[in-house]
Amino acid sequence: MPENPLLLHWFLPTGGDGRDPGGVTAVQGRTGAATRRPADIGYLTQVARAAEQAGFHSLLTPVGLGCVDPWILTAALTQHTDRIGFLVAFRSGFASPTLLAQQADAFRRFAGGRLRLNVVTGGDPLEQRAYGDHLAHDQRYARTDEVMAVLRDLLAGKRVDHTGEHLRVEGAQLHDPALQHPVPLYFGGASPAAEAVAARRADVQLLWGEPPAALAQRIDRLRAAAPALRFGLRLHVISRDTAAEAWAEADRILSGIDPEAVRASQERFARMDSTRQARMAALHGGSADAATLEVAPNLWAGIGLVREGAGTALVGSHDEVAQRLSEYRSLGIDEFILSGYPHLEEAYRVGEEVAPRLRALVAGAGA
Repeated sequence: MPENPLLLHWFLPTGGDGRDPGGVTAVQGRTGAATRRPADIGYLTQVARAAEQAGFHSLLTPVGLGCVDPWILTAALTQHTDRIGFLVAFRSGFASPTLLAQQADAFRRFAGGRLRLNVVTGGDPLEQRAYGDHLAHDQRYARTDEVMAVLRDLLAGKRVDHTGEHLRVEGAQLHDPALQHPVPLYFGGASPAAEAVAARRADVQLLWGEPPAALAQRIDRLRAAAPALRFGLRLHVISRDTAAEAWAEADRILSGIDPEAVRASQERFARMDSTRQARMAALHGGSADAATLEVAPNLWAGIGLVREGAGTALVGSHDEVAQRLSEYRSLGIDEFILSGYPHLEEAYRVGEEVAPRLRALVAGAGA
């Protein structure tokens, strides 16, 4: 049985929001319907406050060419919220790990420790080259390994001298670090190179919503390599009072997806060298046939037709969604990063209806 406390997080739609899914880290797949609500500080403050009031632990921010800078945005949002944390994504290798440690240390100091970091290696070669990065897939993960090693030691207050294949750091040390506020490192990736980094460096390995049997194999493999590693699951949620209402909403989303947005999105996904993205694409195969998109009980792959990254949603009544989440919990999932469209209203719905049911199931199972 899982021993770590259950943590529930929410997603911050920094590319815009609406009732429909769209591209997140890039503009491919974005439509007017997906971005009717501009991601200005006023609206994102509303989402952050809603998630805080609904009881979520922190907010995940995406990072990429199609996103505003997560550091600046979340620093601004700390001034409009009181308790909720921020799971800030950053691209490893695009800045010195010493500078990253200084940024993280300042954030945790001035925001009262409300910081978690999501280390993103990157999976789209074209996007990586736009940032000036021309490393191949496994080389990127080797660099991430070095970045995480240096970053962790600096945030722990250590003096760092590091000479590796990609980094050389001499005499690095934070001035008076805020050690009373640990900064957990979250990390994603499904390739052998990525899993090796996770086992060595991560506090939390982030998974995307695949059928439970597929995730169980990965969790068992990673736990054998790193017994202390915790696991988080990224999922969308379409939860309603009845299953019929929830599936009607999924059908509405599917019927409104622009075929051209699907084409552009799938073209981008096909060129990516991300193992996780390939696993998401394999669930739906680019097909918008409603009959083939439920890939496990209540697990719907329609979101991934236009959205990169996590592309599955749990669809059902509040009780059904909570039950499916509790089943993932029984596999060893310690944290859930959830989202729904639009993110403002759904933060309240999931926080008020699904979260209490899930917590009751977890408590009843002694997990």
